Amino acid sequence: MSWEPDGYSDLSPYLLVKDAEAVLAFCETVFGATRLRVIPTDDGGIMHAECRIGDSVVMMGEADGPAAMLHLYLDDPDAAFDRAVANGAEVIQPMMEKGDGDRRGGVRAPDGTQWYLARQVEGD
Repeated sequence: MSWEPDGYSDLSPYLLVKDAEAVLAFCETVFGATRLRVIPTDDGGIMHAECRIGDSVVMMGEADGPAAMLHLYLDDPDAAFDRAVANGAEVIQPMMEKGDGDRRGGVRAPDGTQWYLARQVEGD
């Protein structure tokens, strides 16, 4: 018996954001995310939403809360980094090899979420 829905992992990050629709659109455009579930509120907002990025599910709800920080391994982090910046993200760490086996850069999405985009380069 599985503890999670089919296709979900045991752990999913949950973001508290001001505009879940904007976060979903950012994830779709920058990371090729697929929307899973979107549950609206009575006043037109979003109570709960989920999207799949690669093999991971990111969950979110509209509420005040701390900005989140996510680390995402990608096949081409440079291209995702460029798409993020083109879609309004602020550079907080340029793409570079960090000396720890990763090439990594960081952006702050328009909603305040920090995304660190990486690929292992050691052993490539």
